[in-house]
Amino acid sequence: MRKGGKAAVVGGVFALMVGGAAYGVHDFVSAMSGDGGGGTGASVPKSGPPDRDEVAETTGKFFAAWEKGQATRAASYTDNAQDAGALLAAYGDEAHIGDVRITPGTATGTTVPFTVKATVTHAGESAPLTYRSELTVVRGRTTGRALVDWEPSVVHPELRDGDTLVTGESAQPPVEAVGREGTVLTKEEYPSLGPILDTLREKYGEKAGGTPGVELVVRHADETAADTPLLTLAKGRPGKLRTTLSAGVQTAAEKAVKRFAESSVVAVKPSTGEVLAVANHRRDGFNAAFQGRVAPGSTMKIITAAMLIDNGVTTMNGPAPCPPTATWQSQTFKNLTGLRPNEGATLAHSFLHSCNTAFVKLVDEEPLTDASLTREAQERFGIGRDDWKTGIVSFDGSVPASGGPDRAANALGQGQVQMNPLTMASVTATAVTGAFRQPYLVSPELDGRRLARAEGLSASTAAQLKQMMRLTATQGTAAEAMAGLGGDIGAKTGSAEVDGNDTADSWFTGFRNDIAAAAMAQQGGRGGDAAGPIVAAVLRADS
Repeated sequence: MRKGGKAAVVGGVFALMVGGAAYGVHDFVSAMSGDGGGGTGASVPKSGPPDRDEVAETTGKFFAAWEKGQATRAASYTDNAQDAGALLAAYGDEAHIGDVRITPGTATGTTVPFTVKATVTHAGESAPLTYRSELTVVRGRTTGRALVDWEPSVVHPELRDGDTLVTGESAQPPVEAVGREGTVLTKEEYPSLGPILDTLREKYGEKAGGTPGVELVVRHADETAADTPLLTLAKGRPGKLRTTLSAGVQTAAEKAVKRFAESSVVAVKPSTGEVLAVANHRRDGFNAAFQGRVAPGSTMKIITAAMLIDNGVTTMNGPAPCPPTATWQSQTFKNLTGLRPNEGATLAHSFLHSCNTAFVKLVDEEPLTDASLTREAQERFGIGRDDWKTGIVSFDGSVPASGGPDRAANALGQGQVQMNPLTMASVTATAVTGAFRQPYLVSPELDGRRLARAEGLSASTAAQLKQMMRLTATQGTAAEAMAGLGGDIGAKTGSAEVDGNDTADSWFTGFRNDIAAAAMAQQGGRGGDAAGPIVAAVLRADS
């Protein structure tokens, strides 16, 4: 819908007219009291979970009022009448949904699933609407009444706090997004791409040359988020939008993330910077693959190793002792359980076994300063300058100059460092080619945007990083996950400790020929446990 159009916002205040007369204060108070006004004295409120009869009675009254379009009355059977009333009013007034029929399913305790069948009518167009949702009945804290536990998802499962439903002319024409091979990319075939396709339509609908239609959409509270289409009443003419995505790699990415909760993956083409796949498997629907801001663990050692080499501290075959512990400004760092100390280790050895203490000891060497890692990330890898233009909203990482214990922690991908799979896939692509090529999802030629630039790595540094990643994939911590992959392969594992979580976030980044990929699985454990299999599956796909 046009962003300037009329829209009801959850939490607003509405005065509804029912049957030509106001549903007044007396009726509202009576409904809230639950006694029809016939009570003669105070009674002790009930306690404990509502019983089966109370659940049936409350849902019956709620559904009946909803079906009749009596938003205020329906809202009175919830524990948040104001927000419920606003959204239920918008259901009829702004979304133009009528002829509502609600069929409850079999209750499980106090939770009741139900099916909604209705008709959406606007501007001479109409279409049937069917969907499923559920509600839970709870005990009112002060009244003791059985009430619907109010969530916007009761009205429609796609709704979140602050969202509403609107029917009208599309804000943007529809687009037919196609991959690099010409394959049409749809939400049905690639469900993880749903929010991304909506964003592409919002940004490039007009440029792609289509014409708008009439739709029922979710208007999100976040004004920067694209509307989520739910139903098309009148089709517009879609414009064709070419993306860099590979249907084959995207399919592999979709399947891979489904195996692990709260996981995300990105694959890029190192020789060009084109994004080949982006997939998320998250309960919140957030595009953490592009927008996440979390510690990347030891995958950060790719940048740290480059810093050590570029500043002359050591080389791939130079010294990088791996003691049991290392102390930096009063903070003691340890290695993962099972890693044997090696005082004669080289950088390659400490890298492929992911020795934390080796890197902690080396960040104290001259000429390194608190800002050295920041400069390496920004100038060589293009990370942390807030200037990427991928085609959709993205976060290009943060590696702040840090003093105290965080200087060492940053070098290990902890402390104040923030990354996501997009940035780590780009780090790997830069490491194996020596050139920074900003990742992008839509060609900059479509809208004339200017891609970010960075100096990149020397041929010597890139060659050493690539070789250390090869060793890690064949002899080190990534060997199990990368087993069976042919071609030129390399990888780096990571696990990031997060305050309050018992299990670390799993990180993994790797390459195979001209594909680089990175994945994270929050609270997934060690890098090879969850993120490793995701990346390996993506690297197996044909590009």
